Amino acid sequence: MKNLISSFICLSFLFLHNIKAQTLDKPWSFSVNSNILNLLGNNLEDGINFGGPALGLSRFLSSGLSIGSQISIGKVNNFNDSYNYSSVDGFLKLNLSEGNIVPYFIGGYGFSLFSDGIDRKGLFPSSETSRTIFGGVGIGYYLTDNVSINLQSTYRTMNENDGFNHLQNFVGIVYSFGSGDSDKDGVSDKNDKCPDVPGLKEFEGCPDTDGDGIPDKEDQCPEISGSPEFNGCIDSDGDGISDLDDNCPEEYGMNDMNGCPDSDGDGISDDIDECKGAQGPNVNNGCPWPDSDGDGVPDKDDLCKDEAGILSNKGCPELSSEIVATLNEFGSKIYFPANSSKIIGKKTREVLKDIKNILSENPKGNIIIEGYASSDGDEDFNIDLSVRRAKAVLDYLINLGISANRLEAEGYGELKPLGDNSNPQGRAMNRRVQFKPKRN
Repeated sequence: MKNLISSFICLSFLFLHNIKAQTLDKPWSFSVNSNILNLLGNNLEDGINFGGPALGLSRFLSSGLSIGSQISIGKVNNFNDSYNYSSVDGFLKLNLSEGNIVPYFIGGYGFSLFSDGIDRKGLFPSSETSRTIFGGVGIGYYLTDNVSINLQSTYRTMNENDGFNHLQNFVGIVYSFGSGDSDKDGVSDKNDKCPDVPGLKEFEGCPDTDGDGIPDKEDQCPEISGSPEFNGCIDSDGDGISDLDDNCPEEYGMNDMNGCPDSDGDGISDDIDECKGAQGPNVNNGCPWPDSDGDGVPDKDDLCKDEAGILSNKGCPELSSEIVATLNEFGSKIYFPANSSKIIGKKTREVLKDIKNILSENPKGNIIIEGYASSDGDEDFNIDLSVRRAKAVLDYLINLGISANRLEAEGYGELKPLGDNSNPQGRAMNRRVQFKPKRN
């Protein structure tokens, strides 16, 4: 018997390569078997006993695993004694392949009875029933998709109520039935790519809700009839971008702006542009910067946002070139003694008054007073002297009523001479001040 079992196991593994799923299509199985018993143990007659039928019912679960129950009856002879045999079990069965030839393992738990029939009533009198653990192997050969021949051998151990350890062997017919189509769409669960949802055969059991010829599992817009070009979606505005990816599905737009237009051409799409009719920077959400005084300098850069100015002066006003020329004309008439910063002479003071009047008439303009010197003395001395001359004019204008905030003094020494430093007349011309606009 041990050699028979070993041979059977080897034969089972020989067919493991033959893979063809059948159990998913017919999950229920009913078996009718001949029950063959062989008692094992000391002081037992070692013989094969052919008994009555064994009936089984099982349900396929998944991954080759089934669960079921079986009942069997028979008769066993042991020397001069005769026993009626019966068993009822629950079991788990694991198929090792899914082909026409299917080897398997089986194991379970149940109850067995050896009864001499004397003063006994019922098929399973509790006083004679022994709990039983069993395990074994089997093989099925499928004649059709529904019918197979089954061979099975299990070892059963009993340890109470005078039971006998024994081999139980089955030879019989198995009929597989039922439906493996969970969603009832006519496509078996085995071949159904969408087993939980009714679908169409041409889409392997998957639905096409919108009827666009694209199954829902591949359709990015399963409830809207679309085209394969857009993975089942549509392009309402015809801009080549599907509505699913188009931020402006009702407006013809550009790909680099996610399907939205740019009405004002400022590089910011209309869906995020807060000023669609006017160009503006991205940092200001597509709107132009405000310019309160209308001078072309945005308020954010305008130091004088409430009065018109010029860009070069950061939005603040500046004296015109004509006024500056007039100031310099007057400035050329301001003379200083050699090596001195003192303002002397009635004419010089009259000139400074004229300069004061011009600045008073143009209150928005600020000036820088530049002081100069002749070549008398060394360079460092002349630089210092020119600064003192510019500062003397600044102080004089302040005393005349010009705001100090409008004035600034700088010295340039003997640079930019107007006259020839080789003669007295030229050096006198170079002892002077000049004016230029002061910018913020």
